[in-house]
Amino acid sequence: MTELAKTDWIDAPTTRAVIDALHAMRADCARFVGGCVRNSIMGREVDDIDIATQLEPQAVVEALEAAGIRAIPTGIEHGTVTAVIESKPFEITSLRRDVETDGRRAVVAFTEDWAEDAGRRDFRLNALYADADGRLYDPIGGGIEDAKAGRVIFIGEADERLREDYLRILRFYRFNAWYGAGIDADGQAACERQKEGLRQIAVERIWKELRKLLAAPDPTQAVMAMEESGVLALLLPECQTLDGLHDLRVSETLAGVAADPMLRLMALIDRSAPSVMAVTKRLRLSNAEADRLTMWAADNLPKIPGMNGVELRRTLYWHGKQAVVDRALTSGENVRDHLYAIRAWKRPEFPIGGDDALAAGLEGPQIGEALRALEEWWMGEDFQPEREVLLARLKA
Repeated sequence: MTELAKTDWIDAPTTRAVIDALHAMRADCARFVGGCVRNSIMGREVDDIDIATQLEPQAVVEALEAAGIRAIPTGIEHGTVTAVIESKPFEITSLRRDVETDGRRAVVAFTEDWAEDAGRRDFRLNALYADADGRLYDPIGGGIEDAKAGRVIFIGEADERLREDYLRILRFYRFNAWYGAGIDADGQAACERQKEGLRQIAVERIWKELRKLLAAPDPTQAVMAMEESGVLALLLPECQTLDGLHDLRVSETLAGVAADPMLRLMALIDRSAPSVMAVTKRLRLSNAEADRLTMWAADNLPKIPGMNGVELRRTLYWHGKQAVVDRALTSGENVRDHLYAIRAWKRPEFPIGGDDALAAGLEGPQIGEALRALEEWWMGEDFQPEREVLLARLKA
């Protein structure tokens, strides 16, 4: 039987404590599942540790509490309990089989059959289990080889898996963005056939999945596949070309910046008020995300490449770092030097206020007009004049 290479996460005291607590209730009833197993096979970092168990949820809670481990019923109606030990969460889910599916959510029943549990999952590389000794179990078959080769292949009939939950269309592209060495042709064809089913999915779930996809180190291949299948046009009709995404990837590499899903979204859409409004509404972006998108698209935000230092600092003062960085990185030009200056910049505080204007004898509308004019002059002088100089100019 195949075994995982030595894994620190399995041997960690917190992991052992959770597994031991479950096994104290019933021997050999728990196995690691999903991402932690897949990533270990692929030689990637393991962050979240998920555990599958033959115990039903209430028994899981009892087993954890008997061991003094905090148990949170995060999704107990669906079979999921979260164990928290030393601030680290472990998601523990009872083995399940689908009783009914409607393309959005499944009605499940608990089972003790590992193969039944594996059969309801999406991709073969996600239907892998490992026991406490690192022994691997592949009930469906092909999952270990898929993980090693970077293949994202549906379990059984791809169309059937997608009709169970149409969000799996986006998961197919997301897992390809993160783990795939190439797009599986059968999976791609199934996504094209079933894409209209995405209209049934809540937009919050779609944006959550799309955001994870766009956070991949390089999502280009997956997004290209989405374009070819028509999925991208269905979700983002504002996207007319992938040139912006290609340009952004170059800028990210040259500037050494980390993946940012919002930047990738900007690179995919037209920089116009109608596009921004449509995307914000369709994906139901958060207020912070919507504000960032709006600031990036502002007509009065000038082109960043080619600016001298004074112009750049003035733009930063009016529009803020985030909008300037976003516009610079999506410009399609090398802005590495500008980014160094932007990161080092600290917004100066305009040292004159309304009380100063009143003391200078100004009244009513004169106050706002005078302060705006003075601030404009101060910016034009590269923020150098100090308070005394500004006061003298205000009184002149």
